[in-house]
Amino acid sequence: MTTVDPREFLLDQFPRKHWPLIPTTLKAAYSAADAMIKEQPILQVQSAADNRGRVVTWATDRAFEQLVKSGRLPFECRWKPFAKPTGSYLEIQLSHSVLSISQVAIREKQPRSVRFRENGRLNNQPMFDLPEFEEEERVKGLPHLLLVHGHRSLDFAHLAVPHPQHHRDYRFRSDNLLHLVHEVPTVGPDVEDTEFEFTATDLLKQDIEKWQRDNGS
Repeated sequence: MTTVDPREFLLDQFPRKHWPLIPTTLKAAYSAADAMIKEQPILQVQSAADNRGRVVTWATDRAFEQLVKSGRLPFECRWKPFAKPTGSYLEIQLSHSVLSISQVAIREKQPRSVRFRENGRLNNQPMFDLPEFEEEERVKGLPHLLLVHGHRSLDFAHLAVPHPQHHRDYRFRSDNLLHLVHEVPTVGPDVEDTEFEFTATDLLKQDIEKWQRDNGS
């Protein structure tokens, strides 16, 4: 299989023209979480304060779910159960991949390894021309992308392609999306839309479509 550029694939799946929606939505979610905590005394006790991240997660999931359902972000989403029956996570469905959202304490590090992200990382193997993956190049599932954002405070947000090996973190991570100050409509075609050459990303998408047909996805 031809090596796929992770950056090119991410731009194909989540075009740059939609990126300004991310900081806008995250800032609104963090503000909503802080407002809720301020209004609810039960959330102001120390044990709750230590778990502020959970409230931020709920607010963030709600904000992105509404963003998709309103049509402002032209994807689909669904709630998927964790491997262990401890709840559900929001999965945003892109054309040939899925994206999940996670808080991380260190922007350079992948989120902690849980089953659904572990399985998703393994589906990223066809993107890499590495000796350890030469037997794993065929598509076995939808590639998994990440939106990671600040943990205790909203200092950063990145779209990223995680490396199949957790300890190696990312094959591509965008610049800090918080530097996109506000929503700015794109003028003219995206860079990727001006490419008429049949790329490695196109070939990967064909393989993903075949996998979906063969597996009834």
